[in-house]
Amino acid sequence: MAEVIRMPKMSDTMIEGVIANWLKKEGDVIKSGDIIAEVETDKATMELENYEDGTLLYIGVKVGEAVPVDGIIAIVGTPGEDYSSLLAGAPAAPAAAVEASQAPTAAPVAAAPVAPTVDLSSIPAKAVRMPKMSDTMVEGVIAKWLKQVGDVVKSGDIIAEVETDKATMELENYEDGTILYIGAKEGEGVIVDGIIMIVGEPGTDFQPLLQQASAPAAPAPAPVAVAASAPVKEAPKASEAKASPSGIQADSKGGIIKASPLAKALAKEKNINLNWLQGTGDGGRITKSDVENYKPNAGGATGNFISGEESFEDIPNSQMRKTIARRLSESKFSAPEFYLTMEINMDKAMGARVSMNEVLPVKISFNDMVIKAVALSLVKHPKVNSYWMEDRIRVNKHVHIGMAVAVEDGLLVPVIRFASEKSIAQISAEAKELGGKAKNKQLQPKDWEGNTFTVSNLGMFGIDQFTSIINSPESCILAVGGIKETVGVKNGQFYATNIMKLTLTCDHRVVDGATGAAFLLTLKQYLEDPIKMFI
Repeated sequence: MAEVIRMPKMSDTMIEGVIANWLKKEGDVIKSGDIIAEVETDKATMELENYEDGTLLYIGVKVGEAVPVDGIIAIVGTPGEDYSSLLAGAPAAPAAAVEASQAPTAAPVAAAPVAPTVDLSSIPAKAVRMPKMSDTMVEGVIAKWLKQVGDVVKSGDIIAEVETDKATMELENYEDGTILYIGAKEGEGVIVDGIIMIVGEPGTDFQPLLQQASAPAAPAPAPVAVAASAPVKEAPKASEAKASPSGIQADSKGGIIKASPLAKALAKEKNINLNWLQGTGDGGRITKSDVENYKPNAGGATGNFISGEESFEDIPNSQMRKTIARRLSESKFSAPEFYLTMEINMDKAMGARVSMNEVLPVKISFNDMVIKAVALSLVKHPKVNSYWMEDRIRVNKHVHIGMAVAVEDGLLVPVIRFASEKSIAQISAEAKELGGKAKNKQLQPKDWEGNTFTVSNLGMFGIDQFTSIINSPESCILAVGGIKETVGVKNGQFYATNIMKLTLTCDHRVVDGATGAAFLLTLKQYLEDPIKMFI
């Protein structure tokens, strides 16, 4: 008897999952315990385990598409078995998840056309749409095209790299044919389910697919049909190319800058504007060696400026940057914040760090010492370790320290769990591991969920003092400045000393001034006399 495979709830905050990759296909024989797919939740990709023995009869969701928790994603049973009754009325994936030509005959699902009088099934071409690659994704940005108009593609080919709010992911093709149309250039955004490409037989009139599309594509150039004998590429307009972060830019006179894909990638990595380079390749094309040999002051350019000319560069916001902006704006304008700053004498801490690094298996940083001291201070001041829950205040009786980590496109906050119960060596090792995972976008849900307090440290950048925005629903966040050598006065005598400034941002709905000040005082005692952290 056929059995339904549904989208499981893989975390306490999960509402839907996105199929990142199918590891099995229709017709495969699978057993309980087999990994059949990879599912992307809010911030991680996790393996989906099968619990039914049989043949995979039906896959209802394509790679990149989202399914609500408990929605049908596949059916397992006996070959030839009628499973149409299992699909009837079931909470399956969105309508666009299954093309009419691929759905079972008993329960076809197709994208609804605007004008049903046009028979799109007679057109030998298919629209490739922007999949929903995360539960918070509204649109995707084409980071890089790996194929172009006129190329022959097959199901399973990687056709593009798409930037979401959390990561840049590969976009897999599921249609065989020739690319007839590309509807978005590199750097342009496309809404979820918007048309990004059309694949079909060369010479096909695909205009009806665009006219009848149920979801509009991002701004795109006029479509170019492809003749069977002579594939035609779409030439980017200068005005559109200028804003592309991939390296397809307009020069100062409005012409198109030609550059190889490798040169574009290298220029982006090195933060080099292609306007500054003189190409040595065919037709003035910029090559990899041109980027590698670029001298900052060559060609009249000074730093990011072009001598004697007014110029600018528009850089589209990444999906991660948009999410950071939305969430921090919500926190900033909903929580009545106030700030408390205290100076910490770090002379003894500096000496203690030298001694610890002589005997411990890992190198202790000042940030490790701050996290340890914060964790112990939160145990003594649980009100600071609380959540604002609108109708109540939740006082957490465990300490999970969020550690703000800067990554290329924004900020991630991995969590050191039960930090108050761990040694400083354990905290140091875990902080290094989580920091590496964050920079490589390898964090899993357990790595970022559940923080009760956050530490943000900019001291390594030479910042003396700053304020941070609270990471909701937490009540406080600590901003850590750098250690600065300065002059102190004691008994009328001047002496050299080392000072570090800490600023605590507090949500006044939960933490009062006296409560925040008491927490900082305890923290000061730990850092100014580190031996107290170990007795």
